[in-house]
Amino acid sequence: MPHPKLNGTIPAVGSEAPQLRFVLQDRSNSDLTSLRGQVVVLLSVPSLDTSTCALETRKFNELAAGLGAQVLLVSVDTPYAMKRFCVAEGIDNVRMGSDFRFHDLVRNWGVEIAEGGLQAATARAVWVLDKQGVIQYHELTAELGHEPNYEAALEAAKALL
Repeated sequence: MPHPKLNGTIPAVGSEAPQLRFVLQDRSNSDLTSLRGQVVVLLSVPSLDTSTCALETRKFNELAAGLGAQVLLVSVDTPYAMKRFCVAEGIDNVRMGSDFRFHDLVRNWGVEIAEGGLQAATARAVWVLDKQGVIQYHELTAELGHEPNYEAALEAAKALL
């Protein structure tokens, strides 16, 4: 399935990361600025309830162990669904953030799916941010059902450590 049409503009490599507020699994608010000073691998997925998103999350959880960068996954899933998924799958190396309250990921990062069955969900994308919050790497998968290039994202993160 080709990638669906998106609303907005995806921020370019070399630009400062836009505002991104999210809700943690305990329903407390957080934001991307709380991670300044760390290299961040930011993941955007449509829903943890899809097989590709679940697979991607499990793979990044494995790859994040010992990486030295913060891996943050943000989607429109609720904090309850995220917590249930993390407990069931043993996810402890990926920080989860829900976009359901603030909608910053869909509004500020240009990954809102504009049409179809997943309309208003977030597209599958990966960004790597340096310690100052500047985007140094970005990938929007060619098709919604495709996994991202894990190796390229991790190499980009490692180069910043």
